[in-house]
Amino acid sequence: MTTQQILLITGAYLLALVAAVFFTRATSRRVVGALAGGAIGGLVGLGMIALCEAIGLWRVPFASTPYFLLLLYLGLAISCSPIYLITWRVARRFGWRGLAVCLIVVGVVGPPRDYLYVATYPEWGAFAPGMAPVFADAATYIGLVALGHAVMRLVSGPARGGRLARQPSAA
Repeated sequence: MTTQQILLITGAYLLALVAAVFFTRATSRRVVGALAGGAIGGLVGLGMIALCEAIGLWRVPFASTPYFLLLLYLGLAISCSPIYLITWRVARRFGWRGLAVCLIVVGVVGPPRDYLYVATYPEWGAFAPGMAPVFADAATYIGLVALGHAVMRLVSGPARGGRLARQPSAA
């Protein structure tokens, strides 16, 4: 992956973040929480890339420039942040069951997305044969979303109250 490609993708995810802020009507506190979740998600994402590469599940070539890891980290952090705003709204409306569905969705959608990326751009990496890389990729997505959502909740508070929140049934 080249520096230009990382910057282009990060810019696209930055636009997605702006759209998510607008459509979720997130407060500045919630946006800060989502960015904090993204910051932790970026660190965990880099760690999982390194770990799974070390055990041979996939290969991601890194450029030898000193700023490549920083750009990749920023790209990961910014790409995760809109997801946390969406999971906040889902959790606010549907509770923990809605959040569980979001985790299942990212675990199912994430690996085919990544396999499509490396099929389209083989210079971005490669997966080892078998199902182990698929399960590791799915677990990484689920972990990133769960951890980032938890950090956002710690920073911004729980998704309670408001007109989109789950209302107790009137008996």
